[in-house]
Parts: sequence; C-alpha cells; structure tokens
Amino acid sequence: MDAPGSRPSTVLLSAIVFALGAIIAAAVLGAQFRNIGATRQTISVKGLAEKQVRADRAEWTIRVAAKEPTFPETLARIRREMPELRRFLEAQGLTGAALVETSESIAPNLEQEEAPGAHWRTVQKGFNGTHGFVVTSSELDLVGKARKAAVQFKSDGHSIDYEEPRYLVSDLEQVKMSLIGAATRDARARAEEFAKNGGVKAGSMRSASQGAFNILAPGTTADVSEYGGTYDTTTVDKVARVVVTIEYAIEP
Repeated sequence: MDAPGSRPSTVLLSAIVFALGAIIAAAVLGAQFRNIGATRQTISVKGLAEKQVRADRAEWTIRVAAKEPTFPETLARIRREMPELRRFLEAQGLTGAALVETSESIAPNLEQEEAPGAHWRTVQKGFNGTHGFVVTSSELDLVGKARKAAVQFKSDGHSIDYEEPRYLVSDLEQVKMSLIGAATRDARARAEEFAKNGGVKAGSMRSASQGAFNILAPGTTADVSEYGGTYDTTTVDKVARVVVTIEYAIEP
C-alpha cells in the first residue's frame, strides 16, 4: 500500500517531467522550423557571360621520323634529315627563337605478329627515331602556311610527321576575371527578376561559386551546368564563356 500522500506526489512529479519535456520539445521544434524557414529565404541562380576572343600565339610540333633496321642506321637517318627540316622551316619564315629543337629519341620498334597455335607475340623489328622542333610564334599566318607546305615537303620524300597547330590565348586569366564580373551581374539580374515575380526582393549575396570556364570554337555550345571547362585550340577565333552560381538572400 502506498504511503499516505505518496501517490499525489508521484502524479505531480510526472506532470512536472511531462511539462518540462513538452517545453524542451517545443524549443527544439521551434528552432528546426526557424531553420527550415531560413533556408527558404534564399534564391540560387546561374549567371552566364561570354565574349569573342582571338588567339595570339601558335604552337606547332614537326619532326623527322625514321625507321631503320639498326640503332646506328636510325640515328644516322634522322641526323641527315634534320638540316633539311630546319631549312624548310626557315624558308617558311620561321627562324631563331620561333624554333625550339627537341631531343633525339631512338626506341625499339615493336610489332605484333601471329605465332603458332593462333597466338600473338611481340617482336622487335628495327628502331624508330624522332628529332624535330616545337615552333612557337605570334605570327599565326606563318605557322598556318608552314603547316600546309609540310604536306608537299613530305610528299617530296622527306620522312617527317607533324601535329596540327595549337592556337592559344595568352591573357586567359584577364579574360576569365572580366567574364566573372559580367556573369555575376547577369546572375543578379536573374535573381531580381525571379524575386520580383514572387513579390519579394533579392538581397545580399550569400554564396558564390564559379562553374565552367570554356574556350570554344565559334558556333559550339557548352552545358551551363558543366564544371571544369574545355579549351579549343584548333581555331584562331574563339568564344570564351563562364558560368557562376550565386545564392542571394530574399527580403520581403
């Protein structure tokens, strides 16, 4: 049997505990609701900016490429061809600092051949040798003409190979910074338009991040959600494009 007065005390204690629990729960839930409300008081938009840019530097690799049965024969072949290649480039107007000579390279020529039992094996057949130049010039027309002339030079019996010229923009960082400013202004205009349609105002910037920075050939497009970016080096005229994502506070 409970002692006199013990049951009312127990009930009172339980009521107090329950009340305290309700107060704590209400405080926690109130904070959560306020946080939920706070997260809804922002708007996130993307800003886009682009401009026409033009390459001011060209890089082009052209080399003697020979294959001979022995190491000495391969080395002798590329050393005979190198003066011819230099004279060809100089005749195209590419001289002096525009020409950076690469190192001689000789390596075994490995080929796959069928072996008995329907198997394949790797065998060495002679040596491959290369030696050439990296051409760097701000005279883009000269590099372009030299690339075209190289076709005939090779057709005349010279053992060479070459890559396509790479057309580069020197002041990319300045281009990027100017585009970030323009893309930020574009994002602000979008945020204000969205906010106006919702009957509120776009406030201060809460966060910002740069997305894709692309150097594109004219007429191509890039996904505005892409990160990282691409750099087209095949064309002289290009389009620089940058995307930013900015979050703004929303005010009544």
